[in-house]
Amino acid sequence: MNRQVHDVRKARLSGALMVLIAAVSTLVAPTASAADFYTPPSPLPAGQNGDLINTGPSNLAISVPGIGGPLPGKATRLMYRSQDSNDKPVAVTGTYIDPSASWTGPGERPVVAFAPGTYGQGDNCAASKLLNNLISYTPPFGVMVEYEIVQIYTLLTQGVGVVITDYQGLGTPGNHTYVNRAAEAHAVLDSVRAAKNVRGTKISPTSPVGMWGFSQGGGAVAAAAELAPQYAPELTIKGTYAGAPPADLGATLAQVDGTILFGVIGYTLNGLRDSDPDIGPIIDQYTNDKGKAMLAAVSKQCIVETALSVGFHRTNEYLKDGRSLSQTLGDIPKAQEILAKNKIGERTPNSPVYIDSGTSDDIVPHGQAVDLARDWCAKGANVTLNRQLYPAIFPGLALGHLLPDFLGLPAANKWFFDQLTNKPSGGNC
Repeated sequence: MNRQVHDVRKARLSGALMVLIAAVSTLVAPTASAADFYTPPSPLPAGQNGDLINTGPSNLAISVPGIGGPLPGKATRLMYRSQDSNDKPVAVTGTYIDPSASWTGPGERPVVAFAPGTYGQGDNCAASKLLNNLISYTPPFGVMVEYEIVQIYTLLTQGVGVVITDYQGLGTPGNHTYVNRAAEAHAVLDSVRAAKNVRGTKISPTSPVGMWGFSQGGGAVAAAAELAPQYAPELTIKGTYAGAPPADLGATLAQVDGTILFGVIGYTLNGLRDSDPDIGPIIDQYTNDKGKAMLAAVSKQCIVETALSVGFHRTNEYLKDGRSLSQTLGDIPKAQEILAKNKIGERTPNSPVYIDSGTSDDIVPHGQAVDLARDWCAKGANVTLNRQLYPAIFPGLALGHLLPDFLGLPAANKWFFDQLTNKPSGGNC
């Protein structure tokens, strides 16, 4: 019965995608990326985290000529120095967009670090590439849309600078270290430093900072908020919006198993090969041939293709002993160690944080978002938890995960710009 449900769901999704492809394939052709830009020099030049390694023009897919420059702003492609979760130097790419709109708030114009949600693990999924194409398509199912452009442009229309990181390994060599707490926090914080190093922009070295992210991005900015006091104490962070943050990877991996976004488990395991090489032989030991093939396939995919190829499958299909991944992880001390070190909430942010979570989130468990707020509140942090009360809607299709993000935007944007305009919230701990 479960197999029949899976086949029906997959058939419906495939049909819907083919309609989309038919509609856009004549309008959108694959565009050649600036491949050389994404190859960092070896060795990396000596310097500080946030130093620019390379810059270049970035032609936004949606841009309109204006009297004061292109609307919504002038984009610059970045490669900057950061560090991985083992504190080794690494090159990360991204995009800085200098806004055309005026900043009408008090003080200096802020810069916002925008951390993308799950785009995928293939190098063509990097946000800096999708911003240039908006829609990319590689036959037969490799379609991908820059789905966060509306929020990015909303920020720009308010006159703030926006820097969007690609994260470690997304575009650049190596596996994208998906949902790795330290690597993503470093990439986000160093993107702000990098943006401030771009010449001829409307922001300055002392511009205040905001951070925004949903889902994977929510975890990245949450990790950045609590790491900033030690890693980037010179940044004046005014506020952080963390939507549906996967603060507890163990709980999230258990919930996403069997859903349309099942493939993100593959992204996570692939990323661990780079961040924690000792786990590679363990992954090989426990996965069957089907599992090894799945991991290799998703490492080159964007999220839509991954959802279509492995959505609604379960981890027990890919493990030799037929148990779920959650059951198996409980028997592996090294795995428990990795989950523990990637947990968000062990440190204390020193700036306001807004945690947004739907009570029926079918991908990132609502309970672990509540736990994150509780942990931070216990440490004296300024936390606002917005619990969006919605019934379960087709569990497993990710609607319970995505709808609160869109429906909660008005309240989230108001809170966020209150922080940027010196109207701070006292939180609701």
